[in-house]
Amino acid sequence: MNFAIPRINISEMLLYIWKIIDLPFILHNDLLFRISFDLFLDPPEKAKIFINRCMEDKVLIKDDNQNLKLSEDLNNQLKNWQKKRKIEVVEKIKTANKVKSLKNDISKELSNFSVLINAFVDKGTLNRSVSVSDAAFELLKCDRSKGIIKSKVKGSKEEAYLIEIDTNNKILRHNCNDFKTRRADNKKFCKHLTKLFLLLKDKNENIAEFFLSKLAENIDKWDFIT
Repeated sequence: MNFAIPRINISEMLLYIWKIIDLPFILHNDLLFRISFDLFLDPPEKAKIFINRCMEDKVLIKDDNQNLKLSEDLNNQLKNWQKKRKIEVVEKIKTANKVKSLKNDISKELSNFSVLINAFVDKGTLNRSVSVSDAAFELLKCDRSKGIIKSKVKGSKEEAYLIEIDTNNKILRHNCNDFKTRRADNKKFCKHLTKLFLLLKDKNENIAEFFLSKLAENIDKWDFIT
């Protein structure tokens, strides 16, 4: 949830409050108490003025039982937001389960692959790599005899990112922003490089280990460039 308080627009402010209290209706005094003493958004006098303005603008409606509820339009906005939040939560749970499974797979045994890739990947990058879709990758070339890997990967930009690994010339080339600004200088992997090697491992662990070992054994002689 975005917790920035939208104080300028009265409807957005009311919707913000309702996302937190998450009730179908509420009594006037209870709403005032929530705003002032639960959420600490405004002192009681200001909270009372705000509630009255909401009622005047008919974004807050009083029913026959003197309960306050959102207008139909705002209630529909709330329901749409709740649906989106439910989808986001489900996706986050799926991602968390993938991360957990991936960690378990890597930590079960200290295989050559896990030892090698951990030299280039931190925990945060490993977690983020799970969010990159397998379908985002187009492996153009993977030739062990020539020591070359070439791949495209769809990212946040319209144009695909490129990955190129050349063991003979000891060059690793990639052009995502994280690699450019943070990873290349320290000779570390971004989420795209991490995911590429995880995909290679699934297809042929020996090939993945071959390229990682070539990187690791002479890392000082390698150029990580963009």
